[in-house]
Amino acid sequence: MERDAFEIRDQDAAGRIGELTVPRAGVTVETPALLPVVNPHVRTVEPARLESEFGAEILITNSYILYGSDDFREAALDRGLHDLLEFDGAIMTDSGSFQLAEYGEIDVTTEEILRFQHEVGSDIGTPVDIPTPPDAPRERAESDLATTQERLEIAENVDVGEMLVNAPVQGSTYADLREAAGRHAEATNLDVFPVGAVVPLMNEYRYADMVDVVAAAKRGLGADAPVHLFGAGHPMMFALAVAMGCDLFDSAAYALYARDDRYLTVRGTEHLADLDYFPCSCPVCAERTPDDLRQRGNEERERLLAEHNLHVTFEEMRTVKQALRSGNLLELVENRARAHPAMLDGYRALADHAGQLERSDPASKSSFFYLSGESATRPEVVRHHERLSRLDPEGEVLLTEGSPSDNFDESWRVVAPFGPFPRALSETYPLTAETPERMDARGYEQAARGVARLVDENPDCSFTLAHHDWPASAVALVPDEVDVLDLSEEY
Repeated sequence: MERDAFEIRDQDAAGRIGELTVPRAGVTVETPALLPVVNPHVRTVEPARLESEFGAEILITNSYILYGSDDFREAALDRGLHDLLEFDGAIMTDSGSFQLAEYGEIDVTTEEILRFQHEVGSDIGTPVDIPTPPDAPRERAESDLATTQERLEIAENVDVGEMLVNAPVQGSTYADLREAAGRHAEATNLDVFPVGAVVPLMNEYRYADMVDVVAAAKRGLGADAPVHLFGAGHPMMFALAVAMGCDLFDSAAYALYARDDRYLTVRGTEHLADLDYFPCSCPVCAERTPDDLRQRGNEERERLLAEHNLHVTFEEMRTVKQALRSGNLLELVENRARAHPAMLDGYRALADHAGQLERSDPASKSSFFYLSGESATRPEVVRHHERLSRLDPEGEVLLTEGSPSDNFDESWRVVAPFGPFPRALSETYPLTAETPERMDARGYEQAARGVARLVDENPDCSFTLAHHDWPASAVALVPDEVDVLDLSEEY
């Protein structure tokens, strides 16, 4: 069904810049957006400062903590969340599902907690879903998912006025269950779609599994469904998750890590005790050294670290958005993937879903930089191979990395990783790609697959491939009926 609250403005891969209209707050949030987590009991950085100094347009707090709090319940009901937290942007509330996952039981129903969220002025509420952990037995995952889906149906019938409501997508690490959960959630009249129970995957650096889970959920959801990756607050994985199609991210990491003297970077997490220099120019780092910070009292040090963590987190989100707007999001993903082997696994998993990404990836961008073998499986390469079926070569066709020849009816170019194309398309994106002179084997292998695709689509033509010293692994992928010439042997 169409989502009136969400409009997509720009796209790159499956990533998008969008606008989430939050009617109860009277604001429109630009996505991808970060939601800092605010614990009502422990405000490491005041919500008003999150808005004024860090640019937060939306935050998230836990309605179940408020619901069960002697200190805050009545204040929240009397004053409302916006006044209580002193925050003018949009406020999302969680339902207690995290506590359910941690402790096994909570004493509130979906209907009760949604009504409470509405009464305290939440702008986006959440039902009590069942977050099934990764690798749970399938029987448990199916049972938990059935319960979650029942609660989504209950949520549809609770009168919450203009409050938007989340429809969590569960299913553990079973791709078919995640996809089915996405389809079920898409069919409801709910508004935002969190992919839940992925925090254990991220804690264990299982980024490839996280990508597979998100890809499955996205296959079930509609193209215009706003997707929230629950619990994904570390800046090192924003580019990867945005490229996969996630729009909202909530971060408690900025505060939790600061409490443990941990310092966030886009390449990972450092312990303050191990730093001699700050690799950052945010206000916290520009005015202090690590030794200065270590000498502060616990409360001040925690606050300053949290502020740095917020600065680097919001900066990375802006970096991701600019890359998306410029059409080079996948280059940023590839750059970030080199920070950690597990991130590289995640990027390679992303490439496994290139066909899925291709459906939303723009047909034309400003540039394509080939940076590694992973670039050979980007959506642009997949699209080029699929479009070879639209081309109509005739007679004897030379596919060459060298000059054209009058001895053939047609002379086409061959460029790794794309493969063959008519010379008239040479200035057409992505065939204008910047590629290294020392191309790797995967690039040549993809070019050979392009040759094979063209040959398969045109059985009445005869083809000759003239290449410059392709590796044996690439030549082996060229169909037997193609005459192959190694141009490097002529010199």
